[in-house]
Amino acid sequence: MSKYILSEQAGASDWIPICMAVHEIVGKLPVTARSLEKNGICIENGEVVDPDYTGPVLEEVIQTGKLQKVTPLTGRYKGVPVLVAPLKDATNKTMAAIGVVDITGIFDLANLMEHQSAIIKQVCGKDPCPLPTEQIRAKR
Repeated sequence: MSKYILSEQAGASDWIPICMAVHEIVGKLPVTARSLEKNGICIENGEVVDPDYTGPVLEEVIQTGKLQKVTPLTGRYKGVPVLVAPLKDATNKTMAAIGVVDITGIFDLANLMEHQSAIIKQVCGKDPCPLPTEQIRAKR
């Protein structure tokens, strides 16, 4: 029987089974993880692309113990929304962090709706857009 133990000392090889499972669950989006004391892994396209990985958001989550839904300003995923969660032990101490690329962060629907009219004017130059004569039913 195989046994994997995730702890504050977990190394890259300890992360592979759980991160590969998460990677599959989230439709092969990139997954990263690291423990408190050791760098971890980065998985993309079904394979470990970095077996000595750390990133600024993973490190912040380990320090704060709080979920982060942010767009990093540095690191491998600079400019890409990520979601990183802490893994805590029985005493509620953060021992590790695991993260995924956050495709929901790419589309901020509330912000889009709030600025819809301004966006339409920028794209089309006029409101309504498309003009009634440019709509598909007008061309039939």
